[in-house]
Amino acid sequence: MHLKKLIIIATMLAGCFTLSKAQVVDPESRDEMFTIDTPITIELDDNEEEEDDFVKPKEKKRKKKVFYGLKTKKRYTKEGYGEKTTVELFYVLKEPLPLDPYVRDIYWLDYRRGAIRKGGKFDPKHGAILHGPYEKRRGDQTLEEGIFYKGMKHGRWVSYDKDNLLVDKEKYYKGWPKESLVSYYGTERDKMKEIVPIEYQEKEGNYYYFHENGRVAVKGEFKWDQKVGDWIEYYTTGRRKKIIRYSKDPFDDEFRPYIWKEWTPKGQLVYESR
Repeated sequence: MHLKKLIIIATMLAGCFTLSKAQVVDPESRDEMFTIDTPITIELDDNEEEEDDFVKPKEKKRKKKVFYGLKTKKRYTKEGYGEKTTVELFYVLKEPLPLDPYVRDIYWLDYRRGAIRKGGKFDPKHGAILHGPYEKRRGDQTLEEGIFYKGMKHGRWVSYDKDNLLVDKEKYYKGWPKESLVSYYGTERDKMKEIVPIEYQEKEGNYYYFHENGRVAVKGEFKWDQKVGDWIEYYTTGRRKKIIRYSKDPFDDEFRPYIWKEWTPKGQLVYESR
């Protein structure tokens, strides 16, 4: 719009200041007669904009209670009395989702107990999966904080003592301690081969070894760098092959592991310890 107005003004000025040679003028001023034949050009500022044409972009508002693209609900638990009251502030998924079958520690809110549980059998009718920021407080003091991803610890987790001094710091990736060792078949890293859970430089958590076809070959649990409970081996078809039993107590030096059961590839039980 500015450009059109300027062109019209320039044209009018040219008409006012251009004199025709046939035009009658004062004889005494004939020597001062001149012709403006150079077009008038006006440079416009590239940054200049019409007020009417300018539209301020809308700022995107962060969606409340949405973390990693999933909708949540805010919840809390309370324990203790007076100055010793401990409060947990967290979020839970609005809708239940499939859980990672390989991660041992899944955190969820048990409606019946009114408390957060770790592991166990999750029932969506009686609970909800933690997802999003978590904070544990006593008064104005933060005791622990971190974030959950579909029930699994994720990212940086820290805890503090009563003097607000840092006493522990851990890093996770979707339930697995960042120190965990993961190996793959081939160089493309698209087929997982083994997961060794490492925490504080010791084996701690669920262990998995996979067949090249993606099925589980061996699974078991480590506690304090020791194998505990039942370790199960599988055929490539997914059928159980063998169960080796270890002590549930990682500090039990007298217990000797033994084969509890063994099956044929067709699923027939061929051995069972008595």
